[in-house]
Amino acid sequence: MLPFFRSFVFAFRGLALCLRERNFRFHLALSAYMFGYLTLFDWFRLTRAEWAILILAAAAVLSAEALNTAVEAAVDLASPDRHPLAARAKDVAATAVLRCAVGAVAAGVALLYQPAAFAALAGYYRERPWMLAVLAGTLVPAGLFIFRGKRRKGS
Repeated sequence: MLPFFRSFVFAFRGLALCLRERNFRFHLALSAYMFGYLTLFDWFRLTRAEWAILILAAAAVLSAEALNTAVEAAVDLASPDRHPLAARAKDVAATAVLRCAVGAVAAGVALLYQPAAFAALAGYYRERPWMLAVLAGTLVPAGLFIFRGKRRKGS
């Protein structure tokens, strides 16, 4: 059983490493905003299957970002100097993230394009304009979370 539990330690160590990556934090923050709106406000009507699609889409983007980070680290280890094949591997890994992100946005638009929900959201902010300031205030800590720390070589 010890190797099984040790695998969780390695997984959480990997998560901590991913959280050092700006793009991972960016995708995580966007997911938090999306799921925050969907859970705090009940204007968007989603079935369990639609929730599953959104969750899987967000998980796919974060997973692709983690794999991109792993590929970049492995390539940097194998080829510390610039090499066309190293650049190619990194570019292809980054493309995987882009494809997942575009797919997640497309799934989100397909599932969340609900004019009545957006009208209710607009009405909410019209009735409570101070909540726009609250929303804007959350962007500062989100920005600090995303853009904190030193930039990694090659980012």
